[in-house]
Amino acid sequence: MIRWVAAIFLGLMVFYPLLPWLEKLGVGRLPGDVRFRLNGVVLCLPFGSTVLWSALAFVLAEVLK
Repeated sequence: MIRWVAAIFLGLMVFYPLLPWLEKLGVGRLPGDVRFRLNGVVLCLPFGSTVLWSALAFVLAEVLK
């Protein structure tokens, strides 16, 4: 369990600074993406975008296989 928490934390630390660039690709703007402001900081939880990108990666892996 602690490994998953650590992996998610590290993933957020890596991808959070990239969020402005990823927003140009549509990450964070799909239905299912949650965006809220907490103490002046905008937090984005891209649930819908994650599902879409995972599905695209799966299809690409199947095509290349």
